[in-house]
Parts: sequence; structure tokens; C-alpha cells
Amino acid sequence: MATSKIKKGDTVKVIAGKDKGKQGKVLSVKNGKVIVEGINNATKHVKPSQANPNGGIVTEEAPIDISNVMYVFKGETTRVGFKMDGDKKVRIAKSTGDIID
Repeated sequence: MATSKIKKGDTVKVIAGKDKGKQGKVLSVKNGKVIVEGINNATKHVKPSQANPNGGIVTEEAPIDISNVMYVFKGETTRVGFKMDGDKKVRIAKSTGDIID
């Protein structure tokens, strides 16, 4: 798969779905999906195990498609692009042209 424009640790805003408009920090990116802190929570029934002797119902973040989130740069959402800075490939904010990292 091509280089992802969203990385772990980025702040993103949800642009589609039940949590539209919410912002959060990306916890992981995998196979075109992202897990965002505090967004798209799902309840899960867990059987008792050694790690969790009581079992029960737990809530955890479920993956969201990467196309449904947008990068937040200086408080505003923006598309992300790439450009070469010398011999290094860097991400840039399309709205301002500033280097992200």
C-alpha cells in the first residue's frame, strides 16, 4: 500500500459517520483504517480470563476508514501532500503549504 498521509500521533477530525465533527489523536494506522482516541467506541462482551478474571462488558475504540478522517493543522482541517525537502520526503499542509514534519 502507498505511504499513508495520516500517521500515529496525528490529530484528526472525523468528517463522516456517527462521530462527525469530533477530534482526537490517532492511536494506530493499519490497512487503510485508523483507531482514534475516544471516537467510534464499541461495546464488547469479554469472557473471563487470567488477565481479566471477571470478564464483562468493555468499551473500546473501533477502526474508522482513513477516508473518513482529515488531518488537523493549527486548528483547521487540511489535506496532506508530499514534497521533497532536499533529499528528504516531507508532509505538507495543502491549505498553507507549511511543512508538517
